Amino acid sequence: QVQLVESGGGLVQAGGSLRLSCAASGRIFSRYTMGWFRQAPGKEREFVAGISWSDGSTYYADSVKGRFTISRDNGKNTVYLPMNSLRPEDTAVYYCAADRSVVVMSDPKNYSYWGQGTQVTVSS
Repeated sequence: QVQLVESGGGLVQAGGSLRLSCAASGRIFSRYTMGWFRQAPGKEREFVAGISWSDGSTYYADSVKGRFTISRDNGKNTVYLPMNSLRPEDTAVYYCAADRSVVVMSDPKNYSYWGQGTQVTVSS
């Protein structure tokens, strides 16, 4: 079992920055691929960024490339998502997800464990 707790969301003006964190329980965090997803009101949950456990490779949605950076600290069982140059369209609830066997990093169906989410609101 893995439990995930997100933090770092909030209200920010367009162009501003936030850093999301996701703290995971469990002794084998280092063997889990981690992903960030977001869901805006009335929209489906969408992939934001992911980081593999095996080689630390990262993958981003086109909409956030160059603005968001995913990283992980296996010693702290935490994955981070610094977000820069935020836009109103980034407004959503952001979720952290984890799984040991992820074939397609961008597919939410590949993840077994989810956090409760943290709200990010970007004002124009």
